[in-house]
Order: sequence, then C-alpha cells, then structure tokens
Amino acid sequence: MLRTYPVTRMPVARMNDAHPKHPRGGLYFEDFTVGLHFAHRLTRTVTQMDNMLFSNMTLNPQPLHIDAHYCATETEWGRPLMNSYFTLGLLVGISVNDTTNGTTIANLGMTDVRFPNPLFEGDTVHCTTEVASARESKSRPDAGILALHHKAFQQDGKLVAECHRQVLVRRRPAA
Repeated sequence: MLRTYPVTRMPVARMNDAHPKHPRGGLYFEDFTVGLHFAHRLTRTVTQMDNMLFSNMTLNPQPLHIDAHYCATETEWGRPLMNSYFTLGLLVGISVNDTTNGTTIANLGMTDVRFPNPLFEGDTVHCTTEVASARESKSRPDAGILALHHKAFQQDGKLVAECHRQVLVRRRPAA
C-alpha cells in the first residue's frame, strides 16, 4: 500500500531570487526561524541488510540486532530490532536535504536522544524537524547556531526516534 505523508516546506515558499538557497539546496542561517516546521518528503523502508551492514560496520555484535533465532527465543520482540544508531543516523540524514545540505559547517552535539518505540525490518520511516532555537555565533560572524528537534515515525505514526541537534550553519554570503 502506498502511503503519503503531509509535507509542509515553508522555507521554500519564503525563498525568492533575492534570497536564494545554497546550490546544494540547503538553507542559510537567516532562513530559519524558531518554530519553523518541516515534514520531510523523503521516506525510507528499512531492511535487515541495513541492520546487518550497519551493525557489522560499527563492530556491534549485539544479538538483539543480528540474530533472528536469539530474538525469536530470548526477546519480547520475537524478531531483530533495527540498530538504534542506524535509526538516529537515518533520522538526521532524512532531514539534511530540506534543511542544511551544503550549509552545515559542523554538528555541535545531540541531546535528548530517545527511542520510545521499536523499529523493525520492513517499517517505513518518515521524519519531521522543528527549529527550537537560532542564534548568531559569537566566535564566527559567518555562521549561526541552530537547535533542531528531529522526530522519526514509522508508517503507523508511532514515534521511533527523536533528538535535539545543535548545528553550526553558514550565513548567507554578502551579495
């Protein structure tokens, strides 16, 4: 069944020739306002290959992620859970194209990371982002600091991950 999710891309509606986006599509610091909400169009169905590959690449031998027999006999879930760090990376990754693609200077940190519901193979993830705060950088006049609240949901609307991310973002270059 094909599912669609509501999309609000308010920054796009505010863009014009006088205030272009970065060539890669990201927004500059000046384009973000507190309370601005993004319902990202990009979605992703997660696979067991994603889970195995990510767990192996990060040297994580946790059977909760990579051993179907163990999960069927020893866990309440009965099947492998997606690796939570894969889920976190997917959450942030989905947000980039609509927000900071080409304008990020650095991620400064993540706080309040939560995984309130499990994510399983075959689930489809969709995400939202809200601008929690924005301030000019005190040490870098060419940048600002954003606090972004990211949330990931599976296809039935259950929240599977959220975090607050602090990111150093480029200001719009002088004309």
